[in-house]
Amino acid sequence: MTSSRLHARRATVDDLPALKALWGAAQLPIETLEARLTEFQVVEHDGQFAGALGLQFTGQHARLHSEDYADFAIADAARELFWERLQTLAANHGVFRVWTQETSPFWTHWGFQPATAELLERLPEEWKLLPGRWLTLELKNAEVINAVMEKAMASHRAEEKSQTARLSARARRIKWLITITGFLLGIIGVSIAFWRMFHPGALPH
Repeated sequence: MTSSRLHARRATVDDLPALKALWGAAQLPIETLEARLTEFQVVEHDGQFAGALGLQFTGQHARLHSEDYADFAIADAARELFWERLQTLAANHGVFRVWTQETSPFWTHWGFQPATAELLERLPEEWKLLPGRWLTLELKNAEVINAVMEKAMASHRAEEKSQTARLSARARRIKWLITITGFLLGIIGVSIAFWRMFHPGALPH
């Protein structure tokens, strides 16, 4: 099965009849999933509905769920398309880690690993009660990224502080220049006034 005959896209309300039939056959909770239609990506084979996968986002985490196909012969090719879309959507949502309870070897082949007890502590609270074994894949290292961002912010704050200090010093110099200029002009004015007082005929009125 070649992916050239497959097309992945976001689910729409027009897909609901096919999705409900798919979920019903897989004994998935139809009403619950219907209310979360916007999470689903569907795959078409030669223009016909062929399967779906849910992509749920929360914070910096994403979850693959409720994967099913009308024809499992296209499953791995469809998963490649879904994986490409997931990476784009994850980048748009700022996702660092992806989770799934899907059991296909495809996902472990693409880097998903069983979640350790330490990693499970990072699992979003709303998913912790879901039964099943978790696989996870880190797309980005949150600690490294946060450290880089903090370093960049510290550098930015230091630059702002330096710029503020330079502007303050410049303002003080301008203030002193204005004060000194005013003082000198005052002295000159007073000097001219005294000079005219004692030499009334020397300067024209």
